[in-house]
Amino acid sequence: MSSIPGIDLESVTAWLDANVDGLEAPYDFSLIEGGRSNLTYMVTDGNGRCFVLRRPPLGHVLATAHDMAREHKIISAVGTTNVPVPQTLGLCSDDSVNQAPFYVMDFVDGVVLDSPEKGAELSVEQRELVAFNLIDVMADLHAVDVDAVGLGDLARREGYVERQVKRWTRQWADSRTRDLAAIDEVAELLAASIPEQQSVSIAHGDYRLGNCLTDLENNRIAAVLDWELCTLGDPLADLGYLGVYWADPEGNGQRSNDPTGAGQFPPYEQLVERYAARTGRDVSNIPYYVAFSAFRLAVISEGVYARYLHGAMGDDVDPEILDGFRDAVEELAVGALTRLRSGI
Repeated sequence: MSSIPGIDLESVTAWLDANVDGLEAPYDFSLIEGGRSNLTYMVTDGNGRCFVLRRPPLGHVLATAHDMAREHKIISAVGTTNVPVPQTLGLCSDDSVNQAPFYVMDFVDGVVLDSPEKGAELSVEQRELVAFNLIDVMADLHAVDVDAVGLGDLARREGYVERQVKRWTRQWADSRTRDLAAIDEVAELLAASIPEQQSVSIAHGDYRLGNCLTDLENNRIAAVLDWELCTLGDPLADLGYLGVYWADPEGNGQRSNDPTGAGQFPPYEQLVERYAARTGRDVSNIPYYVAFSAFRLAVISEGVYARYLHGAMGDDVDPEILDGFRDAVEELAVGALTRLRSGI
């Protein structure tokens, strides 16, 4: 067994043997996700059972940005509902075991639909069924009683969008690399028309097909992944965020990491209508939430672009990646401004 970055093989093996029932050494680890986010490893035990281990990125990171105990708590709580998530198997909060906390969960089989090319492999019927199930799962998530599942203390409940607009406006001021009038105007328009929060729910924060495992045998979401940004808040923020990624039926969209760019998926308006029918919520102001989500994503992209420019991501940077982040900021800003001005 060769060493693998981020895993102290001897210590982690001992911890797994002692703390997770049904597993048996030796364990084979392979990194399946890396980069700026938490690291995800596929692990196979001595009997061929597959499971997943998650830990923070290597190097110096903010603990609050990569809180393994919080992520484990959320997935464990959601796992008691009808929202599909992997079953958690254990949490290690002792840094001496692996230099950072980690948790383990069951492996869920499925496809990550994170590109137009993957979207093109689905039949038109599959595209509709998967899209509608994605919305149904979102509605189920937003119906969860946060107190009943033990997540009532996860975050502040009220004023979610107002706090977020202030936060990302400050973040833009701190990370901007150039002047963009569109961003400044979007921030002003968003702050001037904060919608009243209808209810409080678990807000995933990054809800889209690219963060789900999809069961293409049954055309259903097999598991919702990537709960790093999850909080309590306005449920319409998740619905608006999906609208930033969702391409129109012709495949015209801004995000290259979404399968709807293949075209022939249901229009976003149909998803919004289905969500409204499932939840009873007023969705008449959804263009605001799409614009808000585009603004937030633009500021995040600018932050990544700034770190690339300042060398924080290393010296060997692909110019296309750099240009992609820079252009994405401008495209998202223009898209947000269009939504706010037109109300559609």
